[in-house]
Amino acid sequence: MERREFIKKMLKRTAIGAGVATAGAAGLVGYYQPRKELYGQPGDTTGGKDRLEGKRKVVVIGGGLAGISSALELARKGFEVTLIESSASLGGKLTGWDLDALGERFPVEHGFHGFFDQYYNLNEIFASAGVKQEVFSSAPGYPVIFKNFPEEIFGQTPKLFPLNVLSIIVQSKRLDMAAFLKNAKGLLSTVELFRYQYDKTFRKYDGIDFMTYCQRGDTLKAFVDTVLHPFADATMNRMEVLSAAEALRYFHFYFMSSPEGLAFRITNRDCMSALITPLEVRLKELGVTLRKGNTARRIVVSGERVSGVVVESPEGGTPLMLHLDPGAVPQKSFAAFTTADGVPVMVGRNGSGYAAYDGRCTHMGCTVTPDAKSGGFLCPCHAGRFDSSGNPVSGPPKAPLAPLAVTLEGNMLVVKQAGTAGKGAGEVIACDYCVLASNVRGTRELVKGSLLNRPEFESQVDALGEADPYAVFRLWLDRPLASSEFPFYTVSGYTYTDSISIYSDFQEPFISWAKKTGGCVIELHAYAIAPGDIRPEAEIRAAMLQELHTIFPETVKAVIRHELFMQQSNFSRWAPGDHAHRPGIETPFSNLFLAGDWVRVDAPVFLMEAAAFTGRMAANAIFRQESVTQVPLPIVPMQGLFA
Repeated sequence: MERREFIKKMLKRTAIGAGVATAGAAGLVGYYQPRKELYGQPGDTTGGKDRLEGKRKVVVIGGGLAGISSALELARKGFEVTLIESSASLGGKLTGWDLDALGERFPVEHGFHGFFDQYYNLNEIFASAGVKQEVFSSAPGYPVIFKNFPEEIFGQTPKLFPLNVLSIIVQSKRLDMAAFLKNAKGLLSTVELFRYQYDKTFRKYDGIDFMTYCQRGDTLKAFVDTVLHPFADATMNRMEVLSAAEALRYFHFYFMSSPEGLAFRITNRDCMSALITPLEVRLKELGVTLRKGNTARRIVVSGERVSGVVVESPEGGTPLMLHLDPGAVPQKSFAAFTTADGVPVMVGRNGSGYAAYDGRCTHMGCTVTPDAKSGGFLCPCHAGRFDSSGNPVSGPPKAPLAPLAVTLEGNMLVVKQAGTAGKGAGEVIACDYCVLASNVRGTRELVKGSLLNRPEFESQVDALGEADPYAVFRLWLDRPLASSEFPFYTVSGYTYTDSISIYSDFQEPFISWAKKTGGCVIELHAYAIAPGDIRPEAEIRAAMLQELHTIFPETVKAVIRHELFMQQSNFSRWAPGDHAHRPGIETPFSNLFLAGDWVRVDAPVFLMEAAAFTGRMAANAIFRQESVTQVPLPIVPMQGLFA
């Protein structure tokens, strides 16, 4: 298409031609505006019973947003729900814990969270639990700090198309409107972002990564560098390994076709007390049985249905067994081993004998590692530390690591749970339905351990992957961050740092601490650390600190009064080709359903909203079988404006 014809057609379609002041207004709110929709077929949410008649037991595995959403909807309709969560607290990636530092107690969490207006399902879940709007504050804008060119500040954008897109270009220091309109091929490539259509987009683009997609000759490089690259990193997947189709869905959902514009909110206190605690209170009010600190180890199947779930509790778990060559155990330190069931075990010498501990951190079940410096153990997820006797000495863990019995039988060491003689293989919780809403790792382990004899389904689950590790580095400094104007910055072009949050600007008790001490509390995030950039913790910390000094030079002379570094790998992977092999909500078993942001759905949802959405979808699947009225599922438009 010739450039003039294309521009003429685009202006005509979006009504921003010569008559923009008059007739244009009607066009802008006309057909080409994104509109909130309801997912599914007409009639899905009408008819049926308002509540269940009779009794049906449901086991929901996983206490993150997907599991909580599913459990809430099921309990509201009269189902007897048991929610199993392996960690001591609900919330998944929104969970939090207390940290003792500088003579005070501070709430901390996995990292900064933004709650977008188009999180329709998640926001309804919050509202149903009585979460008050007062806990949210509107973010003032989107500043992006680049390493190689000037900072960009994108303010609140209009909700009307195309003013939302044009406002990004107008606000930008680097993007030039005239140059943008002159590049016909670049315009066509940009318009591709508005042509999202589930089937076609995934068929055409799921086989390539988003970096390759953006490096095509007709793509506007300045637009890629200024907008697409920094915002794509927030998927927690690097562009080089992110499916182009998933990236197009991501931009469709968050901006290109969102009726809400580029607006998000932040919590003015920690997410645990602001959001998760009210959700937990509501679950209890509805009669949900919470089994926190319990781990689902196996799904029990009878024919084509699930009949129960085997649960391991701290009081009487499934037997643990490990056989070792004594020569594999080091003389003066502990070494990490893994049982056939995937349970981490720490084994070391204790004088003339041996000592062993269950290697799962008692806070949230992360695997600890031997700490050569202290002789104890470190949990890299949340900076928990244990001494050589397994006792917690710092960080969130409150309970010691579980000691294991070690005996020498012939030429082999046998490691097993102390006092497990005569115990069974865990408690079986019977159920009429089961919703598996764990994260990728937990789902893989559970399905693998269940021996379901469904090769295709098991292969789909086994192929699920986790994104590259991410890191969170929180710093208490002795002076304010004088040059910052926003509470949150996206960062682009640095090896590790992808965003910076100034907690002392928006969240208590950090605001009060900063006023009292004259300091500030800053958090650096590395969204996805490339394999080639994996280094020992001390080196990554030093590199991120140096990047902070480059971005905010006044921090060079600041004294670090306290710091917390966490590195984890639990975000879902969105690699090219993954989508076609993902399992969907339904499974080969008529009463087993899946929920989580990793589940294959055709709806335009992502991250936290995908978790809440699929949790509700799983509940709706059960409602259909019991002829109970389904929950309406609001979404942004199913397809782009120019699809």
